[in-house]
Amino acid sequence: MAKFWLGIMLILVGGLNTAYAASIVVFGDSISAAYGIEVNKGWVAKFQQKLKQHKKPYQVINASVSGETTSGGLSRLPQVLSQYQPQILILELGGNDGLRGQPPKLMQQNLQKMIQQAKQQKIKVVLLGMKIPPNYGKAYNQAFEKAFVDVANTEQVPFVPFFLEGVGGNDDLMQADGIHPNEKGQDRLLQNVWPIMEKVWKQK
Repeated sequence: MAKFWLGIMLILVGGLNTAYAASIVVFGDSISAAYGIEVNKGWVAKFQQKLKQHKKPYQVINASVSGETTSGGLSRLPQVLSQYQPQILILELGGNDGLRGQPPKLMQQNLQKMIQQAKQQKIKVVLLGMKIPPNYGKAYNQAFEKAFVDVANTEQVPFVPFFLEGVGGNDDLMQADGIHPNEKGQDRLLQNVWPIMEKVWKQK
């Protein structure tokens, strides 16, 4: 009888351990950290809910930090990858580099290094691109946007050119600061990410 119950316990524990076949780490800044709204109403939380609805066996870990730059992300990523060992990394960094006027080439190098670190561990990477307000000047804006495109092309990773597509500049979907999406804008952020994720799953 003792062996019987031990067997049942092992089955139950095994079932708990395999509830999620793999994890997805969202590695971003305040946009993904749900700045200014409740975390459980941010796009990352909604992403986990949608995965569950579609019976996708992934646990989503939100490793986003408000104010994070690509330099900060580069130093922080090894520990995050070691801790969570994800199958997929969604990389959403660069916006703060642009807002601080940092060199796009430095941002590009940092993004590439992070992607390469993940690839070395057989982790699939999805890159979310960003744009910045026009007041930074045409030349800087073009160099900033081109950096994301060049990284995606060089590293051959799935790419969303503008993560805030349909949200940025829309007062109904943005907070008063004009930088962070509000609660209503979170659904559109998820809509911008979901199609590229479906392509990633089909590539298995």
